[in-house]
Amino acid sequence: MTEPEISQQTVLSRREGAVCILTLNRPDQRNSITPALTRELRAAVKAFEADDSLRVAVLHGAGRVFCAGMDLKAVSDPASHEVIFGEGRFAGFVDLPRRKPVIAAVHGAAMGGGLEVMLACDMAVAERGTRFALPEPKVGLVAAAGGIIRLAARLPAAKARELVLTGRLFEAEEAERLGLVSRVTEPGGALAEALRIAAEIAGNAPLSVTASLQLLRAAEAAAEAAQWPENEAVLRGLLASDDAREGSLAFAEKREPRWSGR
Repeated sequence: MTEPEISQQTVLSRREGAVCILTLNRPDQRNSITPALTRELRAAVKAFEADDSLRVAVLHGAGRVFCAGMDLKAVSDPASHEVIFGEGRFAGFVDLPRRKPVIAAVHGAAMGGGLEVMLACDMAVAERGTRFALPEPKVGLVAAAGGIIRLAARLPAAKARELVLTGRLFEAEEAERLGLVSRVTEPGGALAEALRIAAEIAGNAPLSVTASLQLLRAAEAAAEAAQWPENEAVLRGLLASDDAREGSLAFAEKREPRWSGR
């Protein structure tokens, strides 16, 4: 039996048996990431990790999309540094230590930081029609919440460079071909399919799942740990640039940016 919500904030958490369902809950803002959501998602994931009766988590978004990333209008706000550089890095999640599996159930769109949140999960299920992109170069930024690190590790070099440097949109079927999502469902089916997979995992021996996941993550974790410092340095430098400010301003004013290269 599904238990009632234990949060009514920007991240909702409930359980179905041994499965924890985490919901990004800013539907009117396309579940864009804020400092409050960052704090709540970090806390919710830590609570899931600490509860031995919970084996698997499913992360999804309320409303029409999974997550549109960070609200660019807030990039210049000093509080945004908690979103980007705080514990767990972006959204309090993309580099947060975890022992248990998290499955993303993706619908509508996973853009910028939203795609990076998905890539930080252990697997993803997406609905047909879902759109993905790392559009940061179009707004004077860089996909430094793990997006470039993880695409470079998981995709052929030419394909990773195409997606990162163009910032183009791609859909669920291409994401599946590239191995970025494990399954594609019909519209409306991602959450149910993710819960089905989660229940199957939760039925296995918990120590075996944890040990298997530790081994699966070992190689990529070592490579990522070596890359995060340079990733952070590049991001800090870019955030201080004129182009980053111009990109955010142009986005807020709904106009084409005027790049200076500075």
